[in-house]
Amino acid sequence: MTRPRLCRRIRFNPKVSYYKPQGVPMRFLEVVELTREEVEALRLKNIKNLDQIEAAKKMNTSQSTFQRILSSAYRKISKAIIEGKAIKIIKD
Repeated sequence: MTRPRLCRRIRFNPKVSYYKPQGVPMRFLEVVELTREEVEALRLKNIKNLDQIEAAKKMNTSQSTFQRILSSAYRKISKAIIEGKAIKIIKD
């Protein structure tokens, strides 16, 4: 039996839920999905310029979990940019 997932604190609600390459209709694009916690991790690390320990505390999670969330977000965004895919932010 796996451990129950903890609630992470997310203090940001993006106004936009899709990003896509210019000039390509959505029907021709594959979609990469980002969770709100991945977007929050990116915001805290890159926009608020917090170190991982501070950002992890703000999200109410451990530093190692924060690192996994951040790595997952970077991987997904990189894949979308390199392979020309759309990015969808999932609003749970």
